[in-house]
Amino acid sequence: MFILILLLFCFTVFAFVVTNKGAGEIVSGRGYKEYRLGDYSNWLRKRVDDNGNWAKIRSCIRGSKVCDSLSKRNQTFDQFINDNLSPIQSGCCKPPTACNFDYISETVWNKPQGFTNSSISDCNTWDNDPSILCYDCQSCKAGLLANLKSDWKKVAIVNVIFLIFLIIVYSIGCCAFRNNRRDNYRGWKRGYQA
Repeated sequence: MFILILLLFCFTVFAFVVTNKGAGEIVSGRGYKEYRLGDYSNWLRKRVDDNGNWAKIRSCIRGSKVCDSLSKRNQTFDQFINDNLSPIQSGCCKPPTACNFDYISETVWNKPQGFTNSSISDCNTWDNDPSILCYDCQSCKAGLLANLKSDWKKVAIVNVIFLIFLIIVYSIGCCAFRNNRRDNYRGWKRGYQA
């Protein structure tokens, strides 16, 4: 039981430490946040940045059709920029605001006239093809980490509650065991057999 408490404590501390960094940036005049991969802990970034891991994750995101649900809303630009997008929708289904692409629909953005190459890698990665969009963008990986961070924080909080419960049960068990041994020892010392 003590080892279980120790392991749970270590995992909970690890979850809080790993998810401590990172938050979405509020974009002026927008209802959604944008996410940057560099804002998250190295440990999480390395897991997501690994090509093998990202290929599987990208496949799951694409398979979840999170961007398809966004494209079916038929919103005007003003409606879209005031929408509350999930971190994955913000990172994977649209180009970053800094790209200054022209809005056609939720998942179709045209590069401005004369656009050749940008210093922002996600602007170069963006494609209107529904199977590509921004699934390979750094902002997509950051959006996934924002979701992951939120979920891990919830798990860590539940772990703290469970840990407190386990410590109470363990303490009661230790006290009962100690009292039982003390009572048996007194009985043996007096010559009784309990």
